[in-house]
Amino acid sequence: MTRSLWGWGNVKAALDDAAIAGLGDLVTERFGAAPNAPTVPPTPDDVTVPASRIAPPPALAELFTNEPADRYRHGHGQAFRDVVPALHGELTSFPDAVVRPRDAADVGRVLDWCSVNDVVCTPFGGGSSVVGGVRPPDRPNVSLELELLDDVHDIDQTSRLAHLGAGLYGPALEHRLGEHGLTLRHYPQSFEFSTLGGWIATRAGGHFATGPTHIDDLVAGINAVTPTGTWEGRPLPGSGAGPSPDRLLLGSEGTLAVITDAWVRVRRRPVHRSQATVTFGSFETGLGAVRRVVQAGLEPANCRLLDPVEAALNGAGDQATLVLGFESADLPQAGLLDAALDLVRDAGGIVTDGPHHRAGDQSGASSGGGGDWRASFLAGPYLRDGLIRLGMVVETVETAITWDRVDDLVTDVRDALRTARSDLGHEPIVSVRATHAYRDGVAPYFTIIVPGTRGSEVATWDDLKSAAGDVLVASGATITHHHAVGRDHAPWLDRQHPEPFRRALAAAKAELDPAGILNPGVLGLAST
Repeated sequence: MTRSLWGWGNVKAALDDAAIAGLGDLVTERFGAAPNAPTVPPTPDDVTVPASRIAPPPALAELFTNEPADRYRHGHGQAFRDVVPALHGELTSFPDAVVRPRDAADVGRVLDWCSVNDVVCTPFGGGSSVVGGVRPPDRPNVSLELELLDDVHDIDQTSRLAHLGAGLYGPALEHRLGEHGLTLRHYPQSFEFSTLGGWIATRAGGHFATGPTHIDDLVAGINAVTPTGTWEGRPLPGSGAGPSPDRLLLGSEGTLAVITDAWVRVRRRPVHRSQATVTFGSFETGLGAVRRVVQAGLEPANCRLLDPVEAALNGAGDQATLVLGFESADLPQAGLLDAALDLVRDAGGIVTDGPHHRAGDQSGASSGGGGDWRASFLAGPYLRDGLIRLGMVVETVETAITWDRVDDLVTDVRDALRTARSDLGHEPIVSVRATHAYRDGVAPYFTIIVPGTRGSEVATWDDLKSAAGDVLVASGATITHHHAVGRDHAPWLDRQHPEPFRRALAAAKAELDPAGILNPGVLGLAST
């Protein structure tokens, strides 16, 4: 597989010229104006990077590479404000080297050298950050590529724990667990191109809409290396022994420590699945139905609600659509699905596909409307890249809020996004889906699409993002439900966290990383 130099995923999976042309026709139809001619993506032969400003010591030299394409790909993440300059060859900062440690001891040696020589070190998993989490600073720096830390250290079948290297990518992790009949069942949209360490460092959310969905729920212990020493975790089912060391590293985004391995809670692979698709007269009616399901104590694996615009964009019709599914390794799920469908029918839902019940299938594949949505969901980043090549501004905003305020929040965010840049000449497409549901609230996820002007695409997005972010924080919602903070969300994080907590986090940073070399700027810590 060849990874894209500028955008998402596998080069061979990217939209081809015919698909790009088809997208252009849709853009013309929707906005009444033809998009830009598609930008030709860069190839390794096109890449130029500045001369490296560092010289590694002989003892570490074999871990370092200055290869231009490698440095280019490690010079950005997958945020819109990363991808646009990467596509057009306009990146302004790059790692001076990519460093690939072989084990935790190598990590320690690299951090020691960086601390002494004032070289910034950015831990790099899959590079799928959409919030500027791996964007290098404009000062001597290295990208700490952790892909070689991919060992399976132990599988504890009795306790259902796995001790895994932080560099394991999603597919490899599931394959290795699958050899033992087990699964982590953590499937973020970035699954194919992200790592266990990245999930932990960013507090990633997986595909489960209810129940254990965040990586927080699945981590039993974390090992890490800091510039001042090693951080050894202890896998425990629960503990009341003061503040949790693991909780400090969850969401630390590489600014406190480099996560090297972790114990995670695994389970048997599911074989029983029941699913159905339900439509509603409005997104708000669908939200009420979802609330009834989760507050009844049901925990569907999939409970994704799409508004009519989102449903249309994903080939799932033109009504508010709920994709509902249950799964288990042990028990048939028909009864649980039937109970949920009774609740959603009472709330105004109409079952349009299913129910479908299957057993003995470990593939995880879906059928019917739910399967159509799932396929479109996984292809979404490639569609985004295609639209970006046409000069479109395409990005997302996600959050979480309590049930009593969600209807107003959705309305306010939609209005803010539609009016933030009235000078664009086009009203943006704004769609929303509810991705995760809890007894006390829900996670709305907005997608924004609007034609951009060459050279000002990033500025346009910054204005839209600012308008939405201000609404989120003012409404009491979180600035991010599962995309982490990075550098892009840091201004709003300061308004969300209490001041004493911010001071305590800064003190932890100063203690663990006194030279300030670990990914400065993320979480608003030690900005360069």
